[in-house]
Amino acid sequence: MKTKLITLIAMLLCGANIYAQDHKILVVYFSWSGNTQHVAEYIAEKTGGTLFRIEPAKPYPTEYKPCTEVAKKEKETDARPAIKNKVDGWDGYDTVFVGCPVWWWTAPMIINTFTESYDFKGKTVIPFCTYAATYRDETLAKIVELTPDAKHLKGFGAVDRNTKGITEWLKEIKMLKN
Repeated sequence: MKTKLITLIAMLLCGANIYAQDHKILVVYFSWSGNTQHVAEYIAEKTGGTLFRIEPAKPYPTEYKPCTEVAKKEKETDARPAIKNKVDGWDGYDTVFVGCPVWWWTAPMIINTFTESYDFKGKTVIPFCTYAATYRDETLAKIVELTPDAKHLKGFGAVDRNTKGITEWLKEIKMLKN
C-alpha cells in the first residue's frame, strides 16, 4: 500500500509534464536577426523538441532598412516567399511550436508559406514570437488563424531574445520536460 501511495504521489508531482514526455515535439521558427532563433533553441532545450529553421529560398537583405522594405512589400502583395527546406518526418510530430518575429504588425509572410505547406489536422500548435514593443498578441493570433485544423495552446511573446518567463509558460501549458 505504501509503495502504491508513493507511486501515486510521484505521478501527481510529475503529471504537469507528462504531455511533453509523451509527444513528439517540433519547434519551427523563422528568424532574421537571431532573436527568434535564440528563443526557439531555448524552447527546444526545455521541451526536448526538434528544431526546424524556416529558410527562405531567396535570403532577406542583411541590413535592417532594406529588409523591412522587402517585408512590407511582401505583406502588401500577400506574397508567399519560397522556402528552401522541408520538415523531415512531419507526420510523426504531434505538437508544433511555430515562431517568428513581428514584422509589419504580424507574422512575416514566409509563415503563411510554411503553414500552407503542411497539414496541421490532428496536431497541437503553440505559437511564439519575438517583438520589440508591440503586436505580440496580433502575431500569436495570426499563427493560430493560419493553422485552423490544429488544436492550440496558449502562445508566448518574448521581447527580443529575452527568455524570461518561458520556463514558467512551458510549465503552465504542460510542455516542460523533466
